[in-house]
Amino acid sequence: MAIRRLGQILVDLGFITDEQLDLLVEEQQQHPGELIGKIAEEMGLVTDDQIVLALAEQLDMQSIDLTEVELNRETLSLITDPMAQLYRVVPLQFEDDVLTLATCEPQNISIIDELRTFLGYDIRLVVATESAVNRTLERYYSEESESLESIIGQLEADEDLLKAAAEIAGDGPVDLTSVEELADSAPVRKLLNMVLLLAIKDHASDIHFEPFEDEFRIRIKADGVLFEMVPPPRHLAFAITTRVKVMANLDIAERRLPQDGRIELSVGGHPIDLRVSVLPTMFGESVVMRVLDRSVVSLDLKNVGMDDPTMESFREVISRPNGIVLVTGPTGSGKTTTLYSALSELNTITDKLITTEDPVEYDIEGIIQIPIDVDIGVTFASCLRAILRQDPDKILVGEIRDLETGSIAVQASLTGHMVFSTLHTNDAPSTITRMKDMGIPTFLITATLEAILAQRLVRRICSQCREESSPSEELLAQLGIPAAVAATKTFYRGQGCEGCNNTGYKGRVGLFELMIINDELREMIMANASADELRDKACEYGMIPLRKAGIDLVYEGVTSAEEVLQETVVDA
Repeated sequence: MAIRRLGQILVDLGFITDEQLDLLVEEQQQHPGELIGKIAEEMGLVTDDQIVLALAEQLDMQSIDLTEVELNRETLSLITDPMAQLYRVVPLQFEDDVLTLATCEPQNISIIDELRTFLGYDIRLVVATESAVNRTLERYYSEESESLESIIGQLEADEDLLKAAAEIAGDGPVDLTSVEELADSAPVRKLLNMVLLLAIKDHASDIHFEPFEDEFRIRIKADGVLFEMVPPPRHLAFAITTRVKVMANLDIAERRLPQDGRIELSVGGHPIDLRVSVLPTMFGESVVMRVLDRSVVSLDLKNVGMDDPTMESFREVISRPNGIVLVTGPTGSGKTTTLYSALSELNTITDKLITTEDPVEYDIEGIIQIPIDVDIGVTFASCLRAILRQDPDKILVGEIRDLETGSIAVQASLTGHMVFSTLHTNDAPSTITRMKDMGIPTFLITATLEAILAQRLVRRICSQCREESSPSEELLAQLGIPAAVAATKTFYRGQGCEGCNNTGYKGRVGLFELMIINDELREMIMANASADELRDKACEYGMIPLRKAGIDLVYEGVTSAEEVLQETVVDA
């Protein structure tokens, strides 16, 4: 049965006339994506309460006046503060494993699925006005905002949980039913939900659950640095790791072997992919969750952070018809994001793009993406061979790890393909040495390699607590900044505030070193020139070394001298 349009329902209920509906439709056509109810309210044709009645009629739901409802603290505690604020819902009643929630966005049907995944209860929605939902959230959640500390305090005081955990502890046979019941219990769910929501809110890249002899530590990595959260009770370690394994569809009975899985969530309408790695240790299982939030990563070269000259040169190189472009740097330096952004720019209807990755981190519409699975023989090398029979124009190989993969990549570029890949090296010039060490012949390197982009990520100074600073003479000397030059510059640091978790930094920015291989550099590579000689010559042609790029950002007040020293190596 087709859902009646909201505009027609407003007419049928007598709230607006047919002529006013025509006006609303015209207005909506000029503002695509705007809800007709919102437009009607902004034009003063209907009230908030009338919109609620119409929505309830349209979606066959009950409407409710939150001002007349007395809320139960026990029911309110089923939804944590971050979750209630994120989804704009108010818990009203919990009966027979069904949680009734008031919402001002009943048309957002993903709310039911997402909260069912988080909470483990069936969800029933009723409709309330936006102003009433906001007032109720402010009244009940802002005053006694439930924090991670308060949840952990409740867990420590819960004797039933302690007893249940003690019964299943140990290395002997485990009653899987008891384990699942404990892992599925409301307190454990609540704690894990809070950790996940806080990590996603802080744009964390990883969440670590680490068991030790006397404690169970939770740390989240944001802006490349680990921060410790309030540790939960040690006796709940098994329950928490089991809950993660259940969510990732892993074998909860297996505690001796490493396991890998994934959890797909949708939080506030954003798809979140969690890659889960479970590793047995002396004191239990260590779990690390890699957070892939597509709403955070903008796959656009303009947002990568390159300066204009480097960007212009990089765009020219990636647009060439064939050759190899390598992006190098340590794990977590943003190589994948740069390559994805380059592919997004090249993703046109006239070219076929194929990638092979371990794992596929973000799916891009219009690009064929192949996940690596070594267990069944799907390696970079075997995939690359198969890709060449698929008539590609541009190819992304996740990483050149060995001679076989490197040789096929070289052959692909020689047969008219543009190949993108990554390597783990300290800077651009040393990549040549690494390729030779792999066994790739020098003449093939010079024939195919077009450019090498080395990159790092340094933390941005927090804009809310930025202040002038005076770096020590020792620090300036290590960075190679003469005292006379330093005297003419202003240096900054972050003092530390609530907005940046008292770190002084918020967000990260890229440092880039683009080495374009020209004829003179090719001759030097054939003559087995050293990495230092190649660097000097590339700088003559305009390459900006990583450290210099970092020092320029220090002078601009974007990052600190300490960050640049930590993330870059000396260029000599």
